[in-house]
Amino acid sequence: MDSDVFEPLLDPSRSQDTESQHHRYLSKVQNRNLYLVTFAAVLGPLSFGFVLGYSSPAISNLKNADDPRLVLDKETASWFGSIVTIGAAVGGIFGGWIVDRIGRKLSLMLCAVPFVLGFMLIISAQSIWMLLCGRVLTGLASGVTSLVVPVYISETSHSRVRGTLGSCVQLMVVIGIVGAYISGMFLDWRWLAVFCSIPPFLMVMFMSFMPESPRYLINQDRRAEAMAALRFLRGPNVDHEWEYRQIESSGSEEESSLRLADFQNPSIYKPFVIGILLMFFQQATGINAIMFYADTIFEEANFKNSSLASVIVGLVQVVFTAVAALIMDKAGRKILLIISGTIMTVSAALFGVYFKITEVHVNNSSVPLTLGSAAETADHLAWLALLSMGLFITGFAIGWGPIPWLIMSEIFPLRARGVASGMCVVTNWGCAFLVTKIFHDLMDFLTSYGTFWLFAGFCGLNVLFTILCVPETKGKTLEQIESYFQRGQGRGRSAPVSNTIQ
Repeated sequence: MDSDVFEPLLDPSRSQDTESQHHRYLSKVQNRNLYLVTFAAVLGPLSFGFVLGYSSPAISNLKNADDPRLVLDKETASWFGSIVTIGAAVGGIFGGWIVDRIGRKLSLMLCAVPFVLGFMLIISAQSIWMLLCGRVLTGLASGVTSLVVPVYISETSHSRVRGTLGSCVQLMVVIGIVGAYISGMFLDWRWLAVFCSIPPFLMVMFMSFMPESPRYLINQDRRAEAMAALRFLRGPNVDHEWEYRQIESSGSEEESSLRLADFQNPSIYKPFVIGILLMFFQQATGINAIMFYADTIFEEANFKNSSLASVIVGLVQVVFTAVAALIMDKAGRKILLIISGTIMTVSAALFGVYFKITEVHVNNSSVPLTLGSAAETADHLAWLALLSMGLFITGFAIGWGPIPWLIMSEIFPLRARGVASGMCVVTNWGCAFLVTKIFHDLMDFLTSYGTFWLFAGFCGLNVLFTILCVPETKGKTLEQIESYFQRGQGRGRSAPVSNTIQ
């Protein structure tokens, strides 16, 4: 697959004229309302981040709960943390179904219901089952949110800012995680659940004043509403009719619903395969395993407060995810994925070296290696573990954290966007659950250093996959991206085409 060349939508002369018109159009766009719409939408990922971050401080509290019915042992604590991913996988299926039927805006607003109900179940919990059911409900809402918000932002944005605004999804997730960590230092698990239920309320309040996606409205033949949405999103100084016609012409062949036979179409199956593999490789990096070890690694480096350690790790993610958002539309998606994958390959390999050297220092080699047992004889290697941690989190934050979600929202044609995005979300959360649950088995079977070298191998495959298969979508309209996949059928490298819209 030629990953660097986009076919023109029209013949060369008309394509250049279209790009010139697009450039003039974008020069008159006012982004103030678009930023407001994005802020309202990313309150969903903020809620999602609070769900993910809630488990760490809550588990610490619930292991010593006053009510014996709510005390979490090692097994139930593991389920309390990981069962969210099961709910999120179900949410991906449900979200893929409703987003094309009731729209992007209403789907996002409905997410608030399971968010709030889930936290209410946790607040009023009288048994461990109520706690787990609450986590499943918040996971369900998180799965829908992780699908709907990238699609909504992608369809309301324009090519100049779509990368930056799309990266705000992952940025708000990590801000939510850090917010839960910091709040957990001062609030017990019930009050923390109350605090975590606030963002969904704010999301519903703000989204009620925001427009539906213009592309969805045009596909539903709701012309007046679509024009009103474009006027709100782009400001009064542009030719809204021109953008309406561009979207309408690209969607004229997409009026029928998606069928199984449509997966023979390259504009469907090519982005679908890329989207699924992006989600698989994101989880195969072992990010959840690295985060699992964060507290213990910081403790070895004399950070005795594990809560503070979690906050530090989260802040590193926030800073570098913000950096990625700022440079996304300048550097491009593909180059950031390559840099990110390379950094993670090196850092995961260094983790393996750390574990291997530590094992050599363990006197009794028959004793299974753990960070705690090895720390007594290898304190002087804590710098290597810290370096590996910092590099890995940095690498993930600038590329493989935010970009798979962004590309997922860009590459699917309109009629396939709900179903295909839903399958990507299911893949992501399903793999997240598997990696979380089999991690200890991998550590036993492959040893600690073997496990992290396996992760390093997958990170290396990420780089190769990106180079060979992932298209650069920077500066392209959603219509150009779709045209690239469709026109690439049966072709080798194409002749030079018109320049990227800048």
